[in-house]
Amino acid sequence: MFDQEEFVQSVNRRTFLKQSAYGVGGLALGALLGREASAAEGKGTLPHFAPRIKRVIHLCMAGGPSHLETLDWKPKLRELHGQPFPESFTKGQQLAQLQNAVLKAFGPQHEFTRYGKSGLELSTALPMIGSLADELCVVKSMVTEQINHDTAHAFMNSGSILKSRPSMGSWVLYGLGASTKNLPGFIVLTSQGRGGAQPVSARQWSSGFLPSKFQGVQLQTRGDAVHYVGSPEGVCQSTQRLVVEEIARLNGMLAAEKTDPEIATRIAQYELAFQMQASVPELTDMTKETQATLELYGVKKPGDGTFASNCLLARRLAERGVRFIQLYHRGWDHHGGVKNGITQAAAECDRATWALITDLKQRGMLDDTLIIWGGEFGRTPMGQGDGRDHHINAFSIFLAGGGIKGGTTYGNTDELGYKSVENVVTVHDLHATMLHLFGIDHERFSIKFQGLDAKLSGVEPARVVKDILA
Repeated sequence: MFDQEEFVQSVNRRTFLKQSAYGVGGLALGALLGREASAAEGKGTLPHFAPRIKRVIHLCMAGGPSHLETLDWKPKLRELHGQPFPESFTKGQQLAQLQNAVLKAFGPQHEFTRYGKSGLELSTALPMIGSLADELCVVKSMVTEQINHDTAHAFMNSGSILKSRPSMGSWVLYGLGASTKNLPGFIVLTSQGRGGAQPVSARQWSSGFLPSKFQGVQLQTRGDAVHYVGSPEGVCQSTQRLVVEEIARLNGMLAAEKTDPEIATRIAQYELAFQMQASVPELTDMTKETQATLELYGVKKPGDGTFASNCLLARRLAERGVRFIQLYHRGWDHHGGVKNGITQAAAECDRATWALITDLKQRGMLDDTLIIWGGEFGRTPMGQGDGRDHHINAFSIFLAGGGIKGGTTYGNTDELGYKSVENVVTVHDLHATMLHLFGIDHERFSIKFQGLDAKLSGVEPARVVKDILA
């Protein structure tokens, strides 16, 4: 229903602001745009200190890889295989589908061996990654708070399960800005394995309460990377440029009247879309990649939607200045058949992961790139038939690249791999450490939201894991 009194009041407010040379509204907009421009151009208070990295490539093994078959060797668990799992470990603990079930120890289904000069113990299912042992830091003591896939992904990405929270890629882009003008600064690619493919929702790369210009952009991994990227038939580039400029002018007039950061987003996104008409086709044109490079990654057909093809595309994105790159491979959800499932998922990811790290190193880019490899949670040391259930008390990841101490492990789980017990690392600790490598003090990196100082690293104490830093 139309409220005449409310309408008159709103008109009076607008008239006051206009007649006051845009008064408080103009000052607020100037402050807001000034802060965003300062962050986006790297001219503000960020970074807080000298950064060690320029970009992150997050290899998301979606579904929750079993740490017990990949990165965390537990010979004692093998000894207890098939026996009742000690109640002292699980009493009062949160379990997923195994709640109230008879719990039996389920030993590791893959062998482990020592790799590299450092002698890191890694699964024989990951021999190519193992050959890079001296580049890796394996964190064995991760914990999380969420036991279901979607919320666990959200927690890993944003430090919260609330839908209004920005992802870590959006936080980084908000703080440091994009370092490329013709591609988004935060790009997501997905691939699907032959088994255990849980869905991954777009909220995982949402900008939350930050302006939407900082959200991640998903590129298609089959066919055209971006739909309708070409100019419409009969419309030339010069005509499109005139249209973009006129829209920017009109939006600029609106921005002078309203304190809405989404107007600035609209202006920026029109310009970015215009630039992407040239940059995206060049990005996805693999004809200049040598046959040796394709074989390095194990790419049979560029743009076929595989994890291998995405890894090659990730390197090309990194070369072109994209600051935050996420590759989701949906193939690690092994409630049953964990032995064959790990074999299959590892075959899809092992070589390509090795190739990406090797390629970056050969090109001199690994020193300023942080690689994060891992899933959203771990897997139970108790069997779920011949598989493993979701597990939040322990899981493993590995890091490589800029600022990371290679050939090392950090933290540990108990003798059965049930609980992280030594140098426990939370998701918020991981976020704080990543920001530190970008030159950002996570305690000082916040934004007011609903009256609170919201941070990627959360409200509970988080720490930079300095022992893993070179």
